[in-house]
Amino acid sequence: MARVKHTSKDIDLIARMIHAEAVGEGRIGMLMVGNVIVNRAVADCLDFRDVRTIRDVIFQVQGGNYSFEAVQKGNLFYGPARDLERKLARDVIKHWRQHPSKYALWYFNPFGNCPPTWYDQPFAGQYKQHCYYEPQANTCDSAYR
Repeated sequence: MARVKHTSKDIDLIARMIHAEAVGEGRIGMLMVGNVIVNRAVADCLDFRDVRTIRDVIFQVQGGNYSFEAVQKGNLFYGPARDLERKLARDVIKHWRQHPSKYALWYFNPFGNCPPTWYDQPFAGQYKQHCYYEPQANTCDSAYR
């Protein structure tokens, strides 16, 4: 059973996003970014109360900017989805979850070390260049489903 309702267009959106955001981090790095996308669609809390679909997550605007830098800069995101990333997108929709992205709702690639918090949310761990952050305890039970 899928973690979130989706269409083939949603699979392509995730595939394009994980390629754009994490192709340099290999298969596991792309899966982790995809997991954050699915986590946001499932979470009904914090910045993600009004995002229920994959499309909502990918094109969410916060503070006047898209939440994902790749949507704004676009060079990799706006290319066609590739078969490898489509398979990875299907994996995260179905079941794939692994620390440090398992319950993460945020990630970013800093110029230095991962800070202990990101927008007041605790550091969950790092995979290659990306730092992952989970919601503070007792603020988002739906993220832990």
